[in-house]
Amino acid sequence: MKKTYGKLALIDGQWKMTDIPPHVAIRLKQLFPRIPKWQAGSFTFPNDTNHCADLSWFMIRYPMVMTCEDRTSLEKGRDEYEKEQSRMEEILRPDYCPPARIGLRKGQVIRHYQAQAIDLCLARRSLLLGDDVGLGKTYTAAGMLLDGRTLPAAVVVQTHLQEQWKEKIEQFTTLRVHKIKGTRPYELPEADIYLYKYSQLLGWIDTFDDGFFKAVIYDEIQELRTGLNSGKGEAAKKLSESAVFRLGLSATPIYNYGSEIWNIMQFIEPDILGTYEEFLREWCIDDRKVRDPDALGSFLREQNVMLRRTKRDVGQQMPPLNIIVERIESDSAALKSVEDLAQQLAIKTTIGTFMERGRAGRELDLLMRHATGVSKATNVARYAKILLEADMPILLIGWHRDVYEIWLNELEQYKPAMYTGSESDRQKAESVRRFLEGETNVFIMSLRSGAGLDGLQYRCSTVIFGELDWSPKVHEQIIGRLNREGQQEQITAVYLNTDEGSDPPMVEILGIKSSQSSGIVDPGRQFEAKFSDKSRIQALAERFLNTMKQPAKVV
Repeated sequence: MKKTYGKLALIDGQWKMTDIPPHVAIRLKQLFPRIPKWQAGSFTFPNDTNHCADLSWFMIRYPMVMTCEDRTSLEKGRDEYEKEQSRMEEILRPDYCPPARIGLRKGQVIRHYQAQAIDLCLARRSLLLGDDVGLGKTYTAAGMLLDGRTLPAAVVVQTHLQEQWKEKIEQFTTLRVHKIKGTRPYELPEADIYLYKYSQLLGWIDTFDDGFFKAVIYDEIQELRTGLNSGKGEAAKKLSESAVFRLGLSATPIYNYGSEIWNIMQFIEPDILGTYEEFLREWCIDDRKVRDPDALGSFLREQNVMLRRTKRDVGQQMPPLNIIVERIESDSAALKSVEDLAQQLAIKTTIGTFMERGRAGRELDLLMRHATGVSKATNVARYAKILLEADMPILLIGWHRDVYEIWLNELEQYKPAMYTGSESDRQKAESVRRFLEGETNVFIMSLRSGAGLDGLQYRCSTVIFGELDWSPKVHEQIIGRLNREGQQEQITAVYLNTDEGSDPPMVEILGIKSSQSSGIVDPGRQFEAKFSDKSRIQALAERFLNTMKQPAKVV
């Protein structure tokens, strides 16, 4: 008689394991880290195809007592898992032949790698698509909606991209598109696709549980990285739960620490990483940092719930991104002017009450970032001026209004175009036109205003970061506006940092966050060496440094 090591039964829709010997329980917890270390006696698992396959595999080594009916259910779940995996592998093979699509405008085509993403999402019904910026995630989403099973569909976009999405879908397909107006529900006209802004979701929350939308697509899904801790998160959750197909789009789904991926997956496939407590036990060091980002990224790929292709993967190889870091002098008077207040806030941050510490920390961050930006703004403008004098179009990136004012004053003769948080959609469109048509060579853009902006790659290949963001992925999004199909030059990203103020700690934190995000999004690639070649603009940079009253050190 075959030796057994406990019992396994399907009870109330869950697999329950009982009478497990201690040594088997130890092994079980090693292989299923979601199980709390202190748990003993019995263990429960979801009845999904993943767990059926894992439990079936575990029982090869440790057989258990089961009824014939339960064993049949377990084997059925395992077989379904293996069929699903086989289908996914078939779709992702280079020789995969996708079906023809009906509903494309004349002359429009869906590329092979886009068709693979479409069929993968249709097969498993949920997908996080993290393709590089510029690989046409918008067209992939539109192509998926040509399948009648996905209609009507809701597409959720950032505020300034609603019209752009409508134009692209209508140029690419024959699908009918309606832009949602306002936050108060009204009777929707007949259409195939309904475009919501993230800011509109909460107002429509009560309309999302009737199953009207068969598919939901979240563009720039990092907008939901705070999970259910916001009204738009609660509304999006209800929208996802009522939809059959769920697709998230973002080349940069993680802006800060790795734990954000759990929040993102709640809108794509909530069970894939377990409960938040299980996710922390299995994957994390604390409530922010993932222990092994590479392993988590590999897991999401193995489950085919995340798909990401780089330009290299799809044959759009471009010269390596040229990253240049320059140390420039700051105006010590600007930093000294906030020294006393900064000291008071720093003290409160360390010894105040819980509420005082949080408030003081935020105020200190805002104060020092603003002061640092202002303190180096003039020298940033002088650096930009040297490139502009050489007739080189540039993106100049900042964050604070006072910094923009200094740049506008210093660069007035170049008639800068502005694309920040203060302009209307019409003004932004005019700024893009002026830059693309060559009326100006300087495009001043806010760190968080560039998502979805297309066309700059035909005019510019140089970006200057005059201020930093706390998230490395914001910098990547900006660079991605240039590093996309249509770009003919090597991209140069220049970071102008100072050794004072908020820049040094921000650079340190950016390194930590970058390793978290890169491991999950691109496992195995985060240790690739960064390319840095100053030869293209070295002469211009040296000329700039020689013009400064207080010479800066170039590193």
